[in-house]
Amino acid sequence: MQRDKLFILKSDFVDPAYPDERFYCWTCVLMEGLLSIFPELNQKIDVERVAFQRPRKHVINLVGEVNQSLPTLVLADDAPLGMETGEYEGIRFVKGKDEILNALSQRHNIPIFHP
Repeated sequence: MQRDKLFILKSDFVDPAYPDERFYCWTCVLMEGLLSIFPELNQKIDVERVAFQRPRKHVINLVGEVNQSLPTLVLADDAPLGMETGEYEGIRFVKGKDEILNALSQRHNIPIFHP
């Protein structure tokens, strides 16, 4: 992979378990906010907004079925070893809000978040 790729859920979705409600993923909205306040990040990484419904085939193809929860940052081949939180068939990825924020900061020169 040539560039890091961030998978996030599209906002405003319906969960079949709650058919009368509309939702958003707060961690994905956090990532949207980050992309908004640091627009240069949009030029450095690929972002794919994925529908809520499973299976999420584009995600599964890269990180496996058990790792299709989002957000997920798939690391480019040049990412330093040890940054990943998981690996699937040679593809390294980062899961977890804090871990993704740290990876984006380290890889793409955006400020770190204040604890």
